[in-house]
Amino acid sequence: MPDRFPVTERTRVVREANRAVYDRETIYRVLDDAFVCHVGFAIDGQPFVIPTMFARIGDLLYFHGSAASRMLRGLASSLPVCITVTLIDGLVLARSVFNHSMNYRSVVALGQATRIEKLLPGRWTDARQPNERELQATSILKLPLTEVSAKIRTGAVEDDDEDYSFPVWAGIIPLHLVAGEPQRDDRCRSDIPTPAYAFRFRGGR
Repeated sequence: MPDRFPVTERTRVVREANRAVYDRETIYRVLDDAFVCHVGFAIDGQPFVIPTMFARIGDLLYFHGSAASRMLRGLASSLPVCITVTLIDGLVLARSVFNHSMNYRSVVALGQATRIEKLLPGRWTDARQPNERELQATSILKLPLTEVSAKIRTGAVEDDDEDYSFPVWAGIIPLHLVAGEPQRDDRCRSDIPTPAYAFRFRGGR
């Protein structure tokens, strides 16, 4: 498998092209650090964008959809989608208002989503299995990762040369998503141990 995704007319980053990333490992790392994606699709000419949970397994993205949603109602055999994922790593406060920015990592994936017949590893076998009504109400879709690009901004403030002498604080406010201690549900029996995967999750996926 190639280390880079091919650059297509649909995935080529045009604005701030120096921030474009097509490296497979970097893109997968961004996807693995995120929990929520936004799925864009069109039904009868009307565009919709919905947030939903997702996970990457190998070269596939899996995301959740309600069987009653517009997305699933518009799904026959497959549905053209645009999936976006964005992580904000910091607020960049420059000396000029115009040069304020954010450090971020974003991914755009395009393709045909398809429904699969029936994600934290180990949870499926622990939890109560879905009944028929619940199975009919919930669907999981998959999208092969073939047409993908990322855009990443890292680093320091970038001011115009003449603004560096302006007497105002400039710098970066880092932002992090951090998992805390697992919190037991009030109605969960105290003799049931917290599973190891709940503690391991603190280190990321």
